[in-house]
Amino acid sequence: MKPVLAAAATVVLWASAFVAIRHTGTEFSAGALSLARLLVGSVLLGAFLLVRRTEAPAVRRWPAKHDWPLLLACGLLWFGVYNLTLNEAERRLDAGTAAMLVHIAPLLIALLAGLTLGEGFPRPLVIGSLVAFAGVVVIGTSTSTGRAETWGVVLCVTAAISYAVGVVTQKPLLNRLPAAEVTWLACTIGAVVCLPFAPALLTELRTASTATIWWVVYLGAFPTALGFTTWAYALRRSTAGRMGVTVYAVPVVAILLGRLLLNETPATLAIAGGALCLVGVAISRRKDTPARVKEPAR
Repeated sequence: MKPVLAAAATVVLWASAFVAIRHTGTEFSAGALSLARLLVGSVLLGAFLLVRRTEAPAVRRWPAKHDWPLLLACGLLWFGVYNLTLNEAERRLDAGTAAMLVHIAPLLIALLAGLTLGEGFPRPLVIGSLVAFAGVVVIGTSTSTGRAETWGVVLCVTAAISYAVGVVTQKPLLNRLPAAEVTWLACTIGAVVCLPFAPALLTELRTASTATIWWVVYLGAFPTALGFTTWAYALRRSTAGRMGVTVYAVPVVAILLGRLLLNETPATLAIAGGALCLVGVAISRRKDTPARVKEPAR
């Protein structure tokens, strides 16, 4: 039950990030926003780990030498490249098109996990992935302006690939290390990657409104620090493929939050696409029942 709740929390928090990115993107550039978000997330996660280790010193477990290549890949790609490319892409593409393109990532996760982590390709996962992806396409079609700038498309696809590779490199780490520690280290690595944008961040903080700055803090505290921790907790107790398909529900929740917070009314077609996403997620979570072997007649 706890992994299911953690996965649900992740979906809601990551969906809210789309709304926050759209709002903050009017006052913060992609690099400055990425750095600010990751710095807030890194500081909060570091404080949490410090308190936790003070209360329970036995919890401490530093990564071994062979863990660092995976950590660096996860931090660089999922926290660094993904944030930068997604933030920049949303300045060029409408939200529906961006969501449709980024959410090819779960299919890539299922493919990579099947090839590299030995998770295979269970029938419910394959069927659920196809159904959920169809839902994402429907959502993207219903909310798209019909004009997808080429560079924006390239950025979204890059974000999706970075996301997928990041998840697959994170999964083996969670078998050996606490979820919060993996998230903190990857987030910190991502922040270091974005440090060249520090001058831009300092400049934009002076001109940004207080409300927008609080949205940036929200991005770092909840979708990043908390959302990636709940994701890692759930991923540790599931397969990368199944967890990847679960986030197909993100566009559905993002549409609802957009209606509440940005006064955006989703089209009927978007609601139908959201229903397809949820059906696909439900199918992917089912266990594959092996075919029963007939006993010979006696």
